[in-house]
Amino acid sequence: MAAAAQLRPDFYLQTCPNAEFIVRDVMIKALIREPRSVASVMRLQFHDCLVNGCDASVLLDDTPTVPGEKQALSNINSLRSFEVIDEIKESLEEVCPGLVSCADIIIMAARDAVAL
Repeated sequence: MAAAAQLRPDFYLQTCPNAEFIVRDVMIKALIREPRSVASVMRLQFHDCLVNGCDASVLLDDTPTVPGEKQALSNINSLRSFEVIDEIKESLEEVCPGLVSCADIIIMAARDAVAL
């Protein structure tokens, strides 16, 4: 069954026209700060999509009642560059609050990581 709204290169063109530029800009800055970070973002995307299908659940922190995936035994000391995704999300929220999903951010960031 196909998803109702699948991500494509121009998906946010009408609602957040600078979304892809913002993601790429933050990824370039991350590459300059820490060259390994772009590879880490690709790995983050792989782990997110491997289990539950690209839902950004890998970004979930622990709560008092529910353990998050970020600190899960299989991810702790394995995944990094969460701060890059956080920086992208913060930058997007400044110009397009509540529009770009974390799942889409991970996918766009990983795509740009491959290109960089």
